[in-house]
Amino acid sequence: MKDLFSEQSELYQQARPTYPQTLVNYLIEQLNGLDCAWDCGAGSGQLTQLIAPYFQQVVATDLSQNQLDQAPALPNVQYLQQAAEQTSFADQSFDLITVAQAIHWFDFEKFYAEVKRTLKPNGLFAVIGYGLLTLDKKDLNDRVQHLYFETLNGFWDAERRYIDEHYQTIPFPFEEIEMPQFQIELGWAGPQLWDYLNTWSAVKHYQDQLHVCPLASLEDILQIQQPIGISFPILLRVGRLAASE
Repeated sequence: MKDLFSEQSELYQQARPTYPQTLVNYLIEQLNGLDCAWDCGAGSGQLTQLIAPYFQQVVATDLSQNQLDQAPALPNVQYLQQAAEQTSFADQSFDLITVAQAIHWFDFEKFYAEVKRTLKPNGLFAVIGYGLLTLDKKDLNDRVQHLYFETLNGFWDAERRYIDEHYQTIPFPFEEIEMPQFQIELGWAGPQLWDYLNTWSAVKHYQDQLHVCPLASLEDILQIQQPIGISFPILLRVGRLAASE
């Protein structure tokens, strides 16, 4: 598993979008128990804090202690620095295991072995993420698309393709449940959009290698104070253990 976000953990916590409550509600409705959940690759707790109210206990893990340090303190949540592929949890511990915007960095085979070991027989496993944002201002949207596909071409980690493919090409050895489509809908002023773009791993790679900011041509967005309509498609794969497991 890669750790690309420790250095920007505070910015990541401030600038990354959160998930819609409708998605959380739908997942909770599919559950058979609400004792314990594991949010893996939790980062600064964007999803952790949304699922925490429903469970007796939530364990949130991440490779980056810097990221976990930015997460909110909640009475029923324990934050642990652990790799997704090797955990200290007992067998059949969890009613729900989630991984949000992180699975593309994992060793699938080793992580799935941990999921199958620690998920309760009737538990639920949910892979969640969000794809490339769309902006309601066409000119600005075209410029962000150009940044993503042209300027930063060659600077994204290879694993990013799984997000571009909406997680449909990741291995998923579970009995899959068909889910409705969800979107993140936001209104951001220019500075918040700027901060979000600065969390992109490819932006950091570009700056590290070329010593130039790839966002220079977009600096005028900092002056936009009225909300920009922004939507992210939710990526979602949900399943249970196969009957034979």
